Order: sequence, then structure tokens, then C-alpha cells
Amino acid sequence: MTDLKPGDLLLIGEACSVQFADDRELRLRLVSVDPRPTYQGWVWLTGYVLNDKGLAVDKREVFVQQAGLRVLHAAPVPRARAPRSAPAPGKSPTPDRSASVSAATPGKSTRSAADRLAFKETGVST
Repeated sequence: MTDLKPGDLLLIGEACSVQFADDRELRLRLVSVDPRPTYQGWVWLTGYVLNDKGLAVDKREVFVQQAGLRVLHAAPVPRARAPRSAPAPGKSPTPDRSASVSAATPGKSTRSAADRLAFKETGVST
């Protein structure tokens, strides 16, 4: 039996336990598998029972024989994200906004605060 993972759609019927015989079989969207040990070949599953339209109608916890489970649809495997690229050597990861004032503001100087201070010290007006 393959490893069960959250998101798998399982068919639970008579092969899992006699309590699911005949018209009592159910489709279960798996949420979790209890990791605690049980009887050999048996497992506790938690999931949502789905109706004929695929909508969850009840949350259930069931004790079943793992060998009798049928995986109707396996959960998709999450894709790994691409690692972020590092900034070029000597470059800051974020822009330095303290060096200039936006030129889009009318009536404001486009010089930085450091430039204005340097001009005041030399006697040049801004």
C-alpha cells in the first residue's frame, strides 16, 4: 500500500471493515492519518465524507484495514518553489530611498537632505 497523504480521495468499503459493507461504503477526503501504533495493518483516518456531487457532508474518524483502502484520486504533489536569487555583490536588496527626494512633488527640491546640509555648511542656498 502506498503512503496515504492529506488530500487523497479514498473509497472505504467492505474490504476495509465489515461496517462499510453494501450501501454503507463511503468516499473520504483524507485530512490526517493518526501516527500512533494500532493493530497490525489497521489505521485511524480522519477526513470528510463526500456526497455524489463531491461536496463534504460530514467529518468522520474511521478505523480501517489499510490493505482494503482504494485510492480513487491521489492528492497533487506540491511543487518546490524556486529559490530567491541573491542580490549582486555590493548591491543592497532594497533601494536606498534616503538619497533623493521625489522630483514629482511640485515646489520641492530634488536634492537629498545630505546635499542640502552640505550646501548650508558652504553657504550656498538651495
